[in-house]
Amino acid sequence: MRAALVQLCSGDDPKANLPVTAELIERAAGDGAGFILTPEVTNCVSASRTRQNDVLQHENEDLTLAALRELAARLGVWLSIGSLALKTDDPDGRFANRSFMIGPDGGIHARYDKIHMFDVQVSETETYRESAGYRPGKRAVVTDLPFARIGMSICYDVRFPYLYRALAHAGAQILIVPSAFCPVTGAAHWEPLLRARAIENGAFVIAAAQTGAHSATRGKQRSTFGHSLAIAPWGEVLADAGEAPGVTLVDLDLGAVEQARKRVPSLTHDREFETPDGR
Repeated sequence: MRAALVQLCSGDDPKANLPVTAELIERAAGDGAGFILTPEVTNCVSASRTRQNDVLQHENEDLTLAALRELAARLGVWLSIGSLALKTDDPDGRFANRSFMIGPDGGIHARYDKIHMFDVQVSETETYRESAGYRPGKRAVVTDLPFARIGMSICYDVRFPYLYRALAHAGAQILIVPSAFCPVTGAAHWEPLLRARAIENGAFVIAAAQTGAHSATRGKQRSTFGHSLAIAPWGEVLADAGEAPGVTLVDLDLGAVEQARKRVPSLTHDREFETPDGR
């Protein structure tokens, strides 16, 4: 299976982002990719809650989702929309950070809402409180494609190994980690975390990323790390997109999953144990 990682530098205007995203997806399909992956918040990268409230839409109204569903059907590809920032009907007004698996029929085959919120202070001047604007999801998701079982996750989830263990135990052969990693943590942690999740679970890890300085009409401008990665089940880096927006192709041999899990069958070695506090 030929996969394509679409690396974007989305701004805070979904209408302006869409044609750029669509052009790269078309390029990927033209290069023979049957499985195409976009990054986290494909539709809108913004640090301004008021800007988000002005431009984001509910799922059934979202222009990016509708257009990319039509595009997947026209191209006849499987499309992982890494995530879309979407309005919800929650009383507190928080948004959803939701990933979609779109089939070659244009249908939504799976949805996943990001579980772990990026509430951190990475430096004296750089603080994130994702939970202030987004509500966390509650359910892990795997979905079956004709060529593999896919475990879905988003960005900060990658720091929580138990999620990926659960996905692997549910049969996931490919773990997807669409992201908008900040440069500070990206330089230190991005590749080691992704390689660890691949090695621990004997699975491919495919991580399409946002990159560069993102245009902002309101609020603080965000920057992201880039370096979309594809990692083999044995831990090798198969592809690194660097820092420029574009398309990175990688051919996946699913036999490598079975081989890695046979060589080190750690998925069969999990044991129950008492925690230090006796629970």
